Amino acid sequence: MRQIVLDTETTGLEASQGHKIIEIGCVELVNRKLTGRHYHQYINPDREVDAGAIEVHGITNEMLADKPLFAQIAREFLDFIEGAELVIHNAPFDIGFIDHELRAWDAGYGSVTKRCGVVDSLVLARGKHPGQKNNLDALCKRYGVDNTQRELHGALLDAEILADVYLLMTGGQTALSLGGQGSSSEGGGTSGVEKRPLARGRAPLPVIAASDDELAAHRARLDAIEKTAGQIVWQD
Repeated sequence: MRQIVLDTETTGLEASQGHKIIEIGCVELVNRKLTGRHYHQYINPDREVDAGAIEVHGITNEMLADKPLFAQIAREFLDFIEGAELVIHNAPFDIGFIDHELRAWDAGYGSVTKRCGVVDSLVLARGKHPGQKNNLDALCKRYGVDNTQRELHGALLDAEILADVYLLMTGGQTALSLGGQGSSSEGGGTSGVEKRPLARGRAPLPVIAASDDELAAHRARLDAIEKTAGQIVWQD
């Protein structure tokens, strides 16, 4: 199973008001393992970035002046996510902007959801933690994920952090592989696809050991299953 954890930064809050994507960050998971392959690209929106947005992500108009337009990176971006399941925090926001950009690039494109599945990690978090804060910072605190580098929002860093949170929130990660299989783009140009170790300075995923009460409850459950179904193979 191939999943792409995705985040974007934009010039403002509403694509319907002409706001554009200025940064895309994607992290690849295959069978719930980080492969080390990712896509990252800054984009020239051909318009001004709202001052309020700059306060959130710190990406200025000057920083974007020499970056490619979305039309120049659209095919490469689509090739990277093609056929994958996208994991996005507050998916309607990012999908709305992506679809808006794709339709401007190709009026007949439709929606990215026709080519990719979508999992909204915010919806998952609200289901698991109703009535609590479920933004990315709150989830990092809840699951023990290091977000100390997140002084400002950034698409690639946020995608990396969300990948950790998503794996923990949905059952953990069975193995960590930052040098996984899969090709990466080579050469120069506007290519945003790379394969390198992610966030080298970040702490590893926490290991949360079962408590004595949890172990006792597990043992009692196994005993009950054994009485009903006979011998079970996962007894220790």
